[in-house]
Amino acid sequence: MRRFFLLAALLGGGAVAQTALPGVLTIRFLDVGQGDAVLITAPEGQSLLYDGGRSEKRMTELLAQYGVKSLAVVAASHADADHITGLIPAVQMFKPRFFLNNGIAATTQTFGKLTAAVQAAGTQGLLAKDQVINLGSVKVTVLPPPLGMPKTDQNLNSVGLLIEYGTFKALMTGDSETAETQGWLRAYPASKLGPIDVYKSIHHGAKNGDNPVWLRAVRPSNVVIGVGPNNYGHPTSEALNLYKSVGAAIYRTDLNGTVTITVQPGGKYSLGTGKGTGTTPQAAPPRVTPQPLPRVTPPVVPALPSSLTYPNCAAVRAAGKAPLLAGQPGYSRKLDRDGDGRACE
Repeated sequence: MRRFFLLAALLGGGAVAQTALPGVLTIRFLDVGQGDAVLITAPEGQSLLYDGGRSEKRMTELLAQYGVKSLAVVAASHADADHITGLIPAVQMFKPRFFLNNGIAATTQTFGKLTAAVQAAGTQGLLAKDQVINLGSVKVTVLPPPLGMPKTDQNLNSVGLLIEYGTFKALMTGDSETAETQGWLRAYPASKLGPIDVYKSIHHGAKNGDNPVWLRAVRPSNVVIGVGPNNYGHPTSEALNLYKSVGAAIYRTDLNGTVTITVQPGGKYSLGTGKGTGTTPQAAPPRVTPQPLPRVTPPVVPALPSSLTYPNCAAVRAAGKAPLLAGQPGYSRKLDRDGDGRACE
């Protein structure tokens, strides 16, 4: 197992704490439209914002809506605009102590504005490496980009976070792609990565994000997709089918609004949505109440006329009934001249 450097207890002080439910870890997958933003608040009140979506205005509204008074850490999974734009007002407002990132600069104005805000706030840059951040009593393990990822590709250098509280585990993996998840699988034992209670969909459900090998390792029970109106086709049918194939319930911020997870000290958790209920692909099919079989009415067979008579044998033969046997309709002693029970022989 890899050794982790410990960012020892530096986020345990009361100076950064804010109102929190006693003993409860809260994770909010924020409804920021097409993008990712996850707000993690420890039972002691310290908060970490992982990505910020693509709208400064939207993030400002959400931070006010959820009563955020401070941030200990802001973390950028990578430097794409739909992940870091909302971090700008978060840094400006709360001057967090640390800015965790992959260390790869982007050439965009948004990235420049964010780094300027970090510098102005006096926030310390924290390069992602094997390390653990103690967010109060919550263990946050940083999953840095594996060795060998091309430095020109932001997605392949996404920073992941493994959140642990009691037996509960949540996993965030940015916009990583198969090469990066393969690297993580080489670096970490399967028992470290899964099973995961709540999992952030890679790259908003893109078809080049999650893959079968990776999902079988992390074994998510619930998948949350940060997604809004877009022209990319997110989430794709490929990703949705993958999540269904591992039996995960699926939640989407475009359909369910902000998805909130509250975790008790032992790890028992509950999941709530701003709207709707998400989907549960592995739900049992609707129970079918057996219905009584319809009664079958035997077909009605028309009764033969009992008064059938033939005037003579010529009529019997013309009807194709010759010979008529005693007891058959139309038999009569008149036609049975020898009385042997066979008329019109």
